[in-house]
Amino acid sequence: MSTHPHSPPIAVCPGCVAMPDTGVEQEVKDARIALSLPTIHCQGCISAVERGLNAHPGVHDARVNLTLKRAMITAGPDLQATDLIPVLEGLGYEAHELDPGTLTMTGADRAGRELLMRLAVAGFAMMNVMLLSVSVWSGATDATRDLFHWISAGIAIPAIAFAAQPFFRSAWGALSVGRLNMDVPITLAIVLALITSLWETSLSGEHAYFDAALALTFFLLAGRYLDFRTRAIARSAAAELAALEVPRAIRLTDDGAETEVAVADLSVGDLVLVRPGGRMPVDGQVVSGRSELDRSLLTGETLPVFAEPGLAVSAGEVNLTGPLTIRATAVGQDTSLHRMADLVAIAESGRSRYTSLADRAARLYAPGVHILSALSFVGWFLWSGDVRVALNIAAAVLIITCPCALGLAVPAVTTAASGRLFRRGMLIKDATALERLAEVDTVVFDKTGTLTAGTPELTNLDDFSQADLGVALALAQASSHPLAMSLRKAALAQGIEPAQVDDIAEQPGYGTQGQCQGRLVRLGRATWVGADQGTQTAAWLAIGDDAPAAFRFTDALRPGAAETVQALQQAGKCVLMMSGDTRPAVKALADRLGIADWVAGALPGDKVARITELGEQGHKVLMVGDGLNDTAALRAAHVSISPASALDAARVASDIVLLGQDMSPIAESCETARRATRRIRENFQIATVYNLIAVPLAVAGLATPLIAALAMSASSITVSLNALRLR
Repeated sequence: MSTHPHSPPIAVCPGCVAMPDTGVEQEVKDARIALSLPTIHCQGCISAVERGLNAHPGVHDARVNLTLKRAMITAGPDLQATDLIPVLEGLGYEAHELDPGTLTMTGADRAGRELLMRLAVAGFAMMNVMLLSVSVWSGATDATRDLFHWISAGIAIPAIAFAAQPFFRSAWGALSVGRLNMDVPITLAIVLALITSLWETSLSGEHAYFDAALALTFFLLAGRYLDFRTRAIARSAAAELAALEVPRAIRLTDDGAETEVAVADLSVGDLVLVRPGGRMPVDGQVVSGRSELDRSLLTGETLPVFAEPGLAVSAGEVNLTGPLTIRATAVGQDTSLHRMADLVAIAESGRSRYTSLADRAARLYAPGVHILSALSFVGWFLWSGDVRVALNIAAAVLIITCPCALGLAVPAVTTAASGRLFRRGMLIKDATALERLAEVDTVVFDKTGTLTAGTPELTNLDDFSQADLGVALALAQASSHPLAMSLRKAALAQGIEPAQVDDIAEQPGYGTQGQCQGRLVRLGRATWVGADQGTQTAAWLAIGDDAPAAFRFTDALRPGAAETVQALQQAGKCVLMMSGDTRPAVKALADRLGIADWVAGALPGDKVARITELGEQGHKVLMVGDGLNDTAALRAAHVSISPASALDAARVASDIVLLGQDMSPIAESCETARRATRRIRENFQIATVYNLIAVPLAVAGLATPLIAALAMSASSITVSLNALRLR
């Protein structure tokens, strides 16, 4: 039977590193440590944590994800989370080891409820104090005015002591270790407003600012809560994946008894029972039972997959119909689901040139804003001789220069873009992949397994009679060859019934034969049945002495391949195809897809040379490939994508993994990356314009602390909402 080379899919997670020559998984020596950092909230926090962790002996790399309030650390095998928590506490940050089995949004939801409660207290107190202030503004004097001021103090002081705790705790944590953060000036502004008001009240002064202190606290909390909500909407793909990890499982003992245990207590080799409707808690192999699996999480395919003994399964897949007994082959952090979540988290926490720019700006903030505030206080005091005016202006400067918008400029966009692409079936592995994908002007595709599904598709079924098709179907059912399987699938789809063929036997390497109504019938290679080979992939049917007839096959296109090529060309990108296949096969597919520039018979070195040449000409090349022969080209390209069905080495070499069969997300990912880069630039522009306008107004005394709080919150929310436009 005519051969059709193709690369069979290998069920290994994209994050699993394998040795291409042996198929043996490479030993991972570095430890991966995840820490929860509930008190971080700005770019300055990110910089301080990463510098502190990276300076610790044994830490190879540390990245902080602001959206998830999490640090992912790559370290030596002997380093534990308990060694790093004191380091962060010494920097003034609360830290906890993250339990992968319970990685959900529960903690974040609790933090949101706490913020909302403090916001409500500040708002209620603010309204009451403002009602009392109306009497003072209306002309109350002497004892009446003093009474209203003292009542306002009685409401404001305990309300602020409770509501402003997030700012107070953060500021104290920084100051206790000799460091400044954005909450230090906020706390100082609130305290200064209270002290000034108490001073005025004790001296029976006309003005008190308890309402302003409460309003400042209220609007700062409102900004922080709205920021929390926008981040929750932009929940990362890593959190979505990790939330699918099953916390408990049913382990079977040797005598068949069922015991419910934590997934963390499972070991490789354990038997696990998964009932219908349950998710796979481990990677493993089906030992007994038959069912159907929903694998849409890992493959993007919505059709159920039949499960029977011997089938490999992955954590996170859903068992649909019948109970299955699984023998665990990977548990905990070694499961494909956990490794996939790690890849996404690394990408979201990655460093780009924009992140570095935000880091440098944030490092200049702490000393600069305090110096500017102090100079404003001294200048206004010397100018007016009024301590109260000078204090209010200094507080306004402290608040209005807070770099919240700058800190959110990059992570808000990265998280929104990564989440959008993940929901469309694109797993971003590399930290700077989005940035590089936005620059692409040339796309190079491999053929078999990339633009095509790597499986043959029958093209001339209608050329045969019902009788001949019945004979061919009977012979094809006795073979597991890809061409026979494709013929069988097409015939059954047309309602063909197999003919009565006796003595069917398969001749390895040639085809199948049998006896039908006293005549010898054969289905297989051209030379075996007495036909000319030709150039097209075919299986030949010979019935008795009749002339052999060819079932002709072509590569089945991957879903969305034609639409993807067309969309990329319409976007102004040059599309090329390079394949090691024969010239007729490559030309036929290129004509079918409308690709004018193609290369046939390309060896791995040829692909690398062409991509390198394009790079030297100034082109930014996206390489899309799936085979071992594409690995070098994937690494040589400016950015690379491989399907989830690709070989291990190709997936490891690529920057992005296409989880499903549909290729449509590739064109969309280029547009999303371009828009993400534009959003980041817009966010920097928003933060810059805000500071250019707001800071001079505050220094000039044209912004009260209340107005400063409103302006700062508005800038942060504007940046977050601009990022969410990607959704």
